[in-house]
Amino acid sequence: MGLFSRIFKVGQAEANSVVDKLENPIKLAEQGIRDLKKDLDNSLQALAEVKAAAIRSKRDLETSKNQSQNYEAKAIQLVQKAERGEVSVEDADRLATEVLARKESVDQDVVRNQRDTEMFDKNIRQLDANVMKLRSAITKYENELKTLKARASVSAATKKLNKSLSNVDSSGTISMLERMKEKVDQDEALAEAYGDIAGQPSSLDDEIDSVLGSSPNGSDALAALKAKMKK
Repeated sequence: MGLFSRIFKVGQAEANSVVDKLENPIKLAEQGIRDLKKDLDNSLQALAEVKAAAIRSKRDLETSKNQSQNYEAKAIQLVQKAERGEVSVEDADRLATEVLARKESVDQDVVRNQRDTEMFDKNIRQLDANVMKLRSAITKYENELKTLKARASVSAATKKLNKSLSNVDSSGTISMLERMKEKVDQDEALAEAYGDIAGQPSSLDDEIDSVLGSSPNGSDALAALKAKMKK
C-alpha cells in the first residue's frame, strides 16, 4: 500500500522524484488496487472468523453461567433437604460441597469466556474499522485512477504532437519559401521586360514615325493624288 500511496502523489506533486522511477504508473496503480482488494478479502475473511469465534464464546459464556446457577441451586436444595430431615446432614454437606466445587470450576469458565468475548468484540470493532478504511481507499483510488488514465492519455497525445512538431524542418521550409519568392520576382521582372520589348518599333520607318509623331494616312494620300492630277 506504501507504493500505491506514492503513485497517487503524482497527481498532487508531479515534480516528485518518484515519477522518474515509475515505468508505467497506470499498471502499477492497477496492481495497487488489486492488492488493496486482496487485503480487503483477507480482512473480510478474518472478520468472519473472529465473529464466528465471538458467537461460540458468547454461547459458552451463557452455558457456563447457566451451569453455575444450576450448581448453586442444587447446593441450596441439598442444604434445605438436610434441614427438613429428608437427608442426613453429613450426606447433604458432602454433596453440597462437591456441587459447589464444580460451581467454582464453572465460574472460572465464566470468567474466561467473558474475557474472550470482550477480546473478540474488540477485535471485531478493529476489523470493521479496517474493512471500512480499505473500502473507502479502494473507492478513492479507483476514482483517482480514472483521472490518472485520462491525464496519461492527454499527456501521451500531447507528447506525440510535440514530437511531430519538433521533427519539422522549419529552417528548410523557410528557405524554400524564400526561393519561391525570389522565383516569382524573377518571373515578374522577365514579364515586364518582354512587355517593354513588345512596345518598341519593329522597323526604322516605324521608329521615325514614332519620333515625328505622325504617319501617312488615307486622307493625306488622297490630297497628294488630287494635286498630281491638277498638274
